[in-house]
Amino acid sequence: MKRSVTETILGAVVIVVAGLFLAYSLKSANVSASDGYVVMADFSGIGGLAAGDDVQISGVKVGHVLDVELLPQTYLARVHIYVKNGYELPTDTAALITSKSLLGGTLLALEPGAEEELLENGDRIEYTQAPQNLEQLLGQFIFSMQNDDDDNAE
Repeated sequence: MKRSVTETILGAVVIVVAGLFLAYSLKSANVSASDGYVVMADFSGIGGLAAGDDVQISGVKVGHVLDVELLPQTYLARVHIYVKNGYELPTDTAALITSKSLLGGTLLALEPGAEEELLENGDRIEYTQAPQNLEQLLGQFIFSMQNDDDDNAE
């Protein structure tokens, strides 16, 4: 009998600790029913952008990437972007995928335009720029240097 009481108390402690961890993780992840709107943007390549990555304007986080999907008709990557309320985007806003730092990581940068008409929930951002592929750029540079050496040798 003493063993079952000890096991019950220990089980209750484990459940309470698990609940505390869950509450802390929800609070620190800032998961809540918040107001905002969703817009979309189509890219020819996303360079590792994934759901949960930051969306920034001038370095300030204004939202996050909700989802990325492949459009079967055009083979473009459609990015669903959550933008917090209070950040109004003109219809001529541009979306660019860029890296967070030299060490890696990607984010979606928004550059608001000058139009007076604003994007609404469900609208699509027309102007997009896929990320630069560093490996491809280095390969082109090396190839062009080899061509210069070949031309100089003749």
